[in-house]
Amino acid sequence: MTSKKEDALNSLMSDFTEFANLVLHQLDLLEKIIINGNSSTSANDIVTEMASNEKKIDKLEVKISDKIVNTIVLYQPVATDIRKIFACFRIVNSLERIGDMAITIQNYIQSIKPLKIYDELNDAITNMLMNSTNMVTKAVLAFSNDDKEYAIWTIKNDTVVDDMNKKMLKKAVKKSTDNDENKQLLMNFINMHGIVTNIERIAGHATNIAEAAIYSIEGKDIRHKQIE
Repeated sequence: MTSKKEDALNSLMSDFTEFANLVLHQLDLLEKIIINGNSSTSANDIVTEMASNEKKIDKLEVKISDKIVNTIVLYQPVATDIRKIFACFRIVNSLERIGDMAITIQNYIQSIKPLKIYDELNDAITNMLMNSTNMVTKAVLAFSNDDKEYAIWTIKNDTVVDDMNKKMLKKAVKKSTDNDENKQLLMNFINMHGIVTNIERIAGHATNIAEAAIYSIEGKDIRHKQIE
């Protein structure tokens, strides 16, 4: 028979899993929009679903935060459990921001018209997002499964997305040379910059999640430290 403390911790982790899966689903939906563009017949349905999911994410974040406080106050968990709880708190904050960025990116995509430049850079953007999503997924699994190797892999791959961002921006600048369309091209460039910057930030938050996972596993705070 489990104790009330164990029940509370299990309930917290169950909500965390639901929360993390919902954020990852948002990234999957965003990938569909990026691949198909904002002119596809299904785009409006996806946008509506993402907006609905965002409300669920906000409610779950509040619920998890309340459970974290109640678990600590009511059950006085031991040191290992405290690490897990605080790591969970840090990860939830990062996941919530990733969810916000998914909505921001989707809004940027809706603003790009005409879609010529976007279509030309679609593959690069898709690869960036897929890489960032993979980082988030592995970082969450690192925490859930106490898998340090996944955490280290995520941290080391952060620079990959940074490099992809720089290359894509250079490509966008080279394509923005038509004087007759300078104003629209500039607006598109700004929107494209917003998209890739937010994808890069998603990767950055994946690194934060991985660092929190290592803290949960080993009790070591490796933020701002070089990983060998």
